[in-house]
Amino acid sequence: MSNRDFVRTMPPGFGYSARERLVKIHLDPLLLLTLIAIVGYGLVILYSAVNQDMAIFTNQILRIGLALAVLLIAAQLDPGFYLRWAPFLYGLGVALLIVVLLTGVRVKGSQRWLEIPGVVRFQPSEIMKVAVPMMVAWYFHDRPLPPRIRDLAMALGIIAFPAAFIVMQPDLGTGILVAGAGLLVVVLAGLRWRWIGFAFLAGAMAAPGLWYTLQDYQRQRILTLFDPDSDPLGAGWNIIQSTTAIGSGGLYGKGLFQGTQSHLDFLPESQTDFIVAVVGEELGLVGLLILLVLYLAVVARGLVLATRAQNTFGRLLAGALTLTFFVYVFVNMAMVSGLLPVVGVPLPLVSYGGTSAITLMGSFGVIMALGTQRSW
Repeated sequence: MSNRDFVRTMPPGFGYSARERLVKIHLDPLLLLTLIAIVGYGLVILYSAVNQDMAIFTNQILRIGLALAVLLIAAQLDPGFYLRWAPFLYGLGVALLIVVLLTGVRVKGSQRWLEIPGVVRFQPSEIMKVAVPMMVAWYFHDRPLPPRIRDLAMALGIIAFPAAFIVMQPDLGTGILVAGAGLLVVVLAGLRWRWIGFAFLAGAMAAPGLWYTLQDYQRQRILTLFDPDSDPLGAGWNIIQSTTAIGSGGLYGKGLFQGTQSHLDFLPESQTDFIVAVVGEELGLVGLLILLVLYLAVVARGLVLATRAQNTFGRLLAGALTLTFFVYVFVNMAMVSGLLPVVGVPLPLVSYGGTSAITLMGSFGVIMALGTQRSW
């Protein structure tokens, strides 16, 4: 054996001192810079959406700083850590969801939050956006793929259990997104196309029956999607005002800080769910396309890192987290554009909020850990 062959067969990290291995930072520069670009873009838009309110703006900067810290920490953890602790994180998340149903804080008719008085208020359902796909990937990592019927049934149970608790809060939108994150792992595990076709067919056949299980406001949102003008001052107000704002921006927009729909309070929730309408009104189609390109760059880079993961668990989890991020972007933009019902999904890393930003940045930290570390 030649010296070159000997070196080639050495394990990762061979030849580096303990100090060099210790200080090595596991980050993907391209993904990190793109995320920072989205965050910076979002801060500028938020500053306009809140009428240059420095208190809200500063609060968001602090939250983004905390989210970036979570990303940095998550990226440095050994991928094996996530594999070992996936069941614990899943169990903790389910336990917190049960506590929410028993003693959670009720806001606007929904009981979705837990509060530590004087410290923090957070939504445990955000944890499940990472915990559910992580648990499904953990379950599949040492089992034959494509999944067998028995394993598929078990995975669906892992997904459905917490999703049901979230829907009971009630928070149908988040429940669907959490379930979708888990189902993406199932699809990436090699689910046969005929089973996917059967699932869509079964969903279409069950839709009439499911309609009667929805609450009144949920049915109203669906009806409003098809005819917002039927109640222009009520249920249709949000969609009408958001589409008006986007359309009035034209190609280049009215100019930053010059929007009328948001600044005159016509546009509801302009700093959260409908912030993309502020982008369309003030920066126009060009501003929206720039933001969309940044989002697509994040998704593309995340998928590249997923292919570099060292085992089934890493590839399934990184791929599912990346595609889940894309689903959030698609659902929010489609909702604001009147293509989907209003379901209360914020625009990732742009809308005002702390729990969502921390969860998203943490998930990208996990993706970086899985895609950049070579030794488990």
